[in-house]
Amino acid sequence: MANGHRLTTNGREQNPCSLLIRNGRIEALGEQADQAEVDQTIDATGCMVTPGFTDLCCNLREPGAGQKGNIASETRAAAKGGYTTVCAAPDSSPVNDSGAVTHLIREVAANRSPINVLPLGAATRGLEGELLSDMVGLSAAGCVALSNGMSTVRNARILRRAMAYAQTFGFTLMLQPRNHALAADGFAHDGMVTTRLGLLGIPEVAETAAVSEMLLLAEETGVRLHLSQLSTARSVAMVADARARGVLVTADVAMHHLVFTEQALGGFDSRFHVLPPLRTEADRQGLLAGVRDGVIDAIVSQHQPHDSAAKRAPLAATEPGLSSIESVLSLGLGLVQKGELSEAHLIAALTKGPATVLGLTDNTLSVGEVADICVIDTRATWTPTATNILSAGKHVPVTSRPLPGVVRHTLCAGKTAWALA
Repeated sequence: MANGHRLTTNGREQNPCSLLIRNGRIEALGEQADQAEVDQTIDATGCMVTPGFTDLCCNLREPGAGQKGNIASETRAAAKGGYTTVCAAPDSSPVNDSGAVTHLIREVAANRSPINVLPLGAATRGLEGELLSDMVGLSAAGCVALSNGMSTVRNARILRRAMAYAQTFGFTLMLQPRNHALAADGFAHDGMVTTRLGLLGIPEVAETAAVSEMLLLAEETGVRLHLSQLSTARSVAMVADARARGVLVTADVAMHHLVFTEQALGGFDSRFHVLPPLRTEADRQGLLAGVRDGVIDAIVSQHQPHDSAAKRAPLAATEPGLSSIESVLSLGLGLVQKGELSEAHLIAALTKGPATVLGLTDNTLSVGEVADICVIDTRATWTPTATNILSAGKHVPVTSRPLPGVVRHTLCAGKTAWALA
């Protein structure tokens, strides 16, 4: 807008003031912003105003899998959830293991997404864990990090080569730790629930063995390693120990692992067929402690939209993943209400933490910074339903009960990406 616009806050914030936004950046705060001539004023009275959220793991289903969603539908859902930046997982069809696919993702996002889309390139060709991808080419095409998505790198020699190659060029390597042989054909935590229901389980050691291997190889190669979607308390302790030794490792956890346990699968509820699996209450508490202590840097959505057919089958035959990006904030605020997480820790794990993992600096509400902003009414509630969920995937973690926190506005570079009608 020619004269920019102003976001005014008061009443609830620790330091209530106005923000002047012009040309996509925060131009002034406080009295100077109050006195400026503007075209539009956004009233955020009584709301919490934060930097826009950043998600390190979001499946946008494009290219390919159009029945499950696309960049337009899933980024619109992300904006509704308060996100201004999402990392597009490489698990697309075709896999994002070439500059051509990266350019396609960026082109579609530039035309159809209301928020920033940062592609993650595949660390190995086809995510098959056998041959290294063209990491340099992927980075040059616009990938912000290398990842093997939900696939494992089964060969330790290939994993070591990937780390050494990434370290040489200063790339961040994002890996979900899971020992393929130990996980086998399991799809739920190997514990009381799987025993009672007769399900194939994935033991804790399937993750911790992989974490141990990755940390040792990262220590040897010096790579900047990010462990994605930890699910066990012991993994958190191992990351803390590695950091104390000087290993360059960061980590994240999916919100649903902070909220739910293996008990969610007790009624054969296919929504909670996720990888890594939901684990025990002790693991949940360990993960929460990791967020509070800063060992876990970021909370991610691990958003995986599916068509209804993918979740309507015997539990073992369903596809893993939750449609979660619209409810991450609300689930987190639920933890705040229970006293399990502070509001400050929650917001930091959705904003500063993931931005730091990616090496981004424009992630504060300061003069000169990009105006990526989220306005949250923490006193309001909403109830997820099939009609008000914007994602193509309707298998959300919670249905038919009110959740705390409503995103009233999401601004990306000063432009409205989402506004509550």
